Amino acid sequence: MRCKHTSNKRGFTLLEILIALAIMGVVTAAVMQAYVTQHENYLVQEDISDMQQNARASLDELVRNVRMAGYDLPPTLSAIRAANTNPDTITITYTSSSCESFLRSDMMSGSEALPCSLSVACFNDLEWCYIYDPDSGGGEWLQVSGVDAANRQLDHTSTPLSTPYRAGSVVRPINQIKYFIDTTDSEHPNLMMQRLGSTPQVYAEDISDLQFRYRMKNGSIIDEPILVDNIREVLISIRGRSQTLNIGSDSRRQREFVTSVSLRNLGN
Repeated sequence: MRCKHTSNKRGFTLLEILIALAIMGVVTAAVMQAYVTQHENYLVQEDISDMQQNARASLDELVRNVRMAGYDLPPTLSAIRAANTNPDTITITYTSSSCESFLRSDMMSGSEALPCSLSVACFNDLEWCYIYDPDSGGGEWLQVSGVDAANRQLDHTSTPLSTPYRAGSVVRPINQIKYFIDTTDSEHPNLMMQRLGSTPQVYAEDISDLQFRYRMKNGSIIDEPILVDNIREVLISIRGRSQTLNIGSDSRRQREFVTSVSLRNLGN
């Protein structure tokens, strides 16, 4: 039996294959371009979201602590230290708890443990405190190195006092926090937070500017107040910037947030 061969069956010509490949290339390029565009838009939105979140978190932190400035402070301590350093610097001091004690007897030397009249259980190791004589007004900082609750004593071996204090002198834990912008790495400036006696820590990344202005008792607004007790309001401006450059540009996106804080612990 013989097989019949037909001559009317044919494959694709080279031209047809080339046309198909060209069409496929155009479609693939369009799909890839759409994907790249969507991916870039996603990265931009994520970058903007991170930038705004960092700036807002920084602003919330500043507002919370500035509002506390001056709370229950000894008269020898300043509630705010302002520095017009552009970006600006601010140091805030306030009492954060009701913990307090008094010396039950005179100290013999500035290095001996503090003999307290009240319980010292509320004090903590490595906590910074302020001791002052309410009669003379003198005072200084010390760091608690040990809490002897049984004998009601506070050790401070790492920070001997400049003078022995009298019975009745007050010992109180106090917060002092400094905020400033670290521009050591100009590509990634950071908002820094430094507690008394500690090294600065990064609070928020890519914060490019921090500005403070102060509304005084007479209504004037100044950059660096001399009489802290006359401050009535702190105006805060903070600027965050994106981690990446704008597409096709050598600049970064920036967002500025502003607010004001009325000081409730000054000028009463």
